[in-house]
Amino acid sequence: MSLGVAARVRALVLVLVALCGVAGCSGRGVFRQYEYEEELYLALDGSVIANVNASVASLAALRGIALNPDPRARIDREEVRALFEGPGVRTTVSLGRRDLRRFVHASVRADSIESLSKLEPFAWSSYRFERSGDVFRFRQMVGAPSAVQREAMEWTGNEVVAFRLHLPSEIVFHNAPSGRVERGNILEWEQPLSDRLAGRPVDIQVDLEPESILQTTLILFGSTVVAALATLLLAVWWIARRGRSNETRP
Repeated sequence: MSLGVAARVRALVLVLVALCGVAGCSGRGVFRQYEYEEELYLALDGSVIANVNASVASLAALRGIALNPDPRARIDREEVRALFEGPGVRTTVSLGRRDLRRFVHASVRADSIESLSKLEPFAWSSYRFERSGDVFRFRQMVGAPSAVQREAMEWTGNEVVAFRLHLPSEIVFHNAPSGRVERGNILEWEQPLSDRLAGRPVDIQVDLEPESILQTTLILFGSTVVAALATLLLAVWWIARRGRSNETRP
């Protein structure tokens, strides 16, 4: 390896180390890992895909679900799936590991977001999504956990819980603590696990434009295409008219 290439490699390594250090100091990390995470993919018709990515320990502590948090314990996926099933929903569940600990990944499709609160894992939240004048208003209040195994858990104090919204149209108003909209039209509410265990509520408020981003994009695209075609037809008509004028000229 030449001296020039070696110097560039060392510089790149130093930059990466510096970035990791900054991310570590900020407390967010390059890739944020959550002990418990809920994601809602909301549609303007009120349907939703709700994903839960959580450690078995957090599900037991926060939702009172009878799961053994021991990493060596056997977890029955069908039993976990049954917890997320209910009338009018379609559920898929997978199990995984992270840092030698067991995690549950559940995805629930529902035709109405209000129906989520009828499912045991989502029962701590109340949901409201409705048209109000010129906007759609989404409200979610996350209440206290229904813990039955809280005292049996050992936590480091660094665990974080997150509630994330993937939204279909332009955001008019929101109360996300960060004050920013993430790329992909995503909003996020984070809370220390200790606060969640203590039952401190999470108040989620969002107002949306009534037309989806996809619909608006298609309308703009269609308008552009129509305008381009109209310009082309006008140019063809003008050329044809000019040609006829030249033919009839003596």
